[in-house]
Amino acid sequence: MKFNAIGLMSGTSLDGLDICYATFHKNENGNWYFEILNCETEPYSEIWENKLRNAIHLKPEDLFELNSDFGFYLGEKVKNFIQKNKLENIDVIASHGHTVFHQPKKKFTVQIGDGRAIKILNNIPVVYDFRSQDVLLGGNGAPLVPFGDKLLFHEYDACLNLGGFSNISFEQNGKRMAFDISPVNTVLNFFAEKRNLKFDQNGAIAKSGEINLEILEQLNSLSYYSEKPPKSLGIEWVNQDVFPILEKLNIEDALATFTEHTSKQISEVFQNYNLRKILFTGGGTYNDFLIEQIQSKTNAEILIPDQKIIDFKEALIFGFMGVLRILDENNVLSSATGSKQDHCTGILV
Repeated sequence: MKFNAIGLMSGTSLDGLDICYATFHKNENGNWYFEILNCETEPYSEIWENKLRNAIHLKPEDLFELNSDFGFYLGEKVKNFIQKNKLENIDVIASHGHTVFHQPKKKFTVQIGDGRAIKILNNIPVVYDFRSQDVLLGGNGAPLVPFGDKLLFHEYDACLNLGGFSNISFEQNGKRMAFDISPVNTVLNFFAEKRNLKFDQNGAIAKSGEINLEILEQLNSLSYYSEKPPKSLGIEWVNQDVFPILEKLNIEDALATFTEHTSKQISEVFQNYNLRKILFTGGGTYNDFLIEQIQSKTNAEILIPDQKIIDFKEALIFGFMGVLRILDENNVLSSATGSKQDHCTGILV
């Protein structure tokens, strides 16, 4: 059983649209395997980056308009990707969309990018809106990637993604646990942009700053970190609880202090759950200073894969979730999201 899928991922760090074309096949023993064939990141123009960044402040009718516009944007980018790589026989396009609101306690989460627009431009089955059903079932709607971690990356004790937020998944007592640990690039990139930089290259600015112990203590004392999983974070939490603490610091010290904070939170999770062999992916993996700070606080083995996996693992897994959706098989773990049951999610058009 073999499927060809395209996965689309737009993360909160806004570095661009990840497009990943991969094949997935299931052997006679029921094990899934994958191969990434083509992948690329389409950087957002300044106009699109500003549209997505400010979407949270739009009036309802403007947000609905952006939902359609972004759907056609995604459809065009996929169409160009297919033509450029001369792809054929694609079974499904699976789009995460771009998260604007994420408030599972209020029973809603919003990822814009209407999948019907992608379908109109490409005439290929599309799966989108992966999170809403889980939230309606009492879950956090996140993290969703652990189902792919469990089936595609089972040789590791844990999978850690360093993106806009750090999130982790691992087996515990026969179940797959997963949760967001802390913000990462949503905060680090925010302060780098004050220097007119997209990001802090290798963590160099953070390395030049000084850690403010009082601010560090305030960050580490935020109530989220004492909550038991499953749990998840959204940009609303960062705006409300994190930025007000850091705004008193200059750029260098804010980056230094927050790097220390997030490295501490991540390493403590490794220790608390006795995790030893951990796959690192996501844009934060390129932040040498952050990786050094995490490694200095743990004896766990940090395993960094090839660039395709680092950059496109989430897009890959959403492609895989799209395959499971067209097969009508479960693609969400209740042990990871906190929903009432494992289930098959995503709107198929």
